[in-house]
Amino acid sequence: MCNLYSLGRQGPDALRAFFQATRDETRNMPELPAIFPNTAAPVVHVREGERTLSMMRWGLPSPAFALENRNVDPGVTNVRNVKSPHWRRWLKPEHRCLVPFTAFSENTKDANGKSLPVWFAIDEERPLVCFAGLKIEGWASVRKVRDGETTDDLYAFLTTEPNAEVGVVHPKAMPVILTTDEEREVWLRAPWTEVAGLQRPLPDGALTVVGQGERRDG
Repeated sequence: MCNLYSLGRQGPDALRAFFQATRDETRNMPELPAIFPNTAAPVVHVREGERTLSMMRWGLPSPAFALENRNVDPGVTNVRNVKSPHWRRWLKPEHRCLVPFTAFSENTKDANGKSLPVWFAIDEERPLVCFAGLKIEGWASVRKVRDGETTDDLYAFLTTEPNAEVGVVHPKAMPVILTTDEEREVWLRAPWTEVAGLQRPLPDGALTVVGQGERRDG
């Protein structure tokens, strides 16, 4: 599953323009050539009727069974089983978001068994697209022991079966990617019955391998 992605050098101006966001809450957003779980990254969501760009923490609350005998919840980065009661409560439009990216990685192994990221993008130019995301605002939990309980705005994104390119590296799953304005608008505002069909892989041939081995894609 995808636990590393990149926004390259795309800043808030580019994100606002591409996603038609009229409100920006990101403040001083840094360049993000590598975005890891449990760190902050921009998402686009609807607040008071406006498309809003906000920074949220990557990782939705874990199901109860995953927290047994644990005092820390690092979060769930990828959501697949939308029929689970744990996730079903967060499928409504008010809990949906767009997660911008330019490239994402899946791990392969070298001859010594070391994990190597393989980076995928729409093409070598790495244009902006987005994952189909879910978000929860104001969730209290212990994400890291040293921080104690914190209250965070959290996000993750859907996965589905892989297309041909991703399947060579990771045969179990790939992120759900939205590539058109229509898909993005439907995802943010339509009932689940209308958007469930978007949980599907991109067509074979729609992605390009743009890098391998590095843990950042600039």
